[in-house]
Amino acid sequence: MNQQPWHFIVVQERATLRRLGEEASSGPYIAGAALAIVVAVAKTKFAISDASRAIQSMLLTAWSDGVASNWVGFGGLKEVATLLQVPSEFEVLAILPFGYPARAVGLGKKNRKPLSEIAHKELYGRPFA
Repeated sequence: MNQQPWHFIVVQERATLRRLGEEASSGPYIAGAALAIVVAVAKTKFAISDASRAIQSMLLTAWSDGVASNWVGFGGLKEVATLLQVPSEFEVLAILPFGYPARAVGLGKKNRKPLSEIAHKELYGRPFA
């Protein structure tokens, strides 16, 4: 429906990045990022879904260019909204820190569930693999 229910706040000031790192319990490393994008969404039915796709696109594009990033937080970031003066009709969905990795990342083996535990064929409980 092309409602574009998001706002992207680009944060580069070191003091504000430090505050974002303090407010997001899962992302204290935000303080050391080159910049962060704070994603605020309207409180509407499809806003989280639409913004999540935009976030994923930003993350994939960054990584394809050698810039590290990840999704920090998932709602519940009221202090961040206050800090950045986000109007009350929006909520902060996520913080995306961006920067070049200090060392090679993504080269190790991930501890993933077997495909047979998460993919199903035709009916739930019938392993795909």
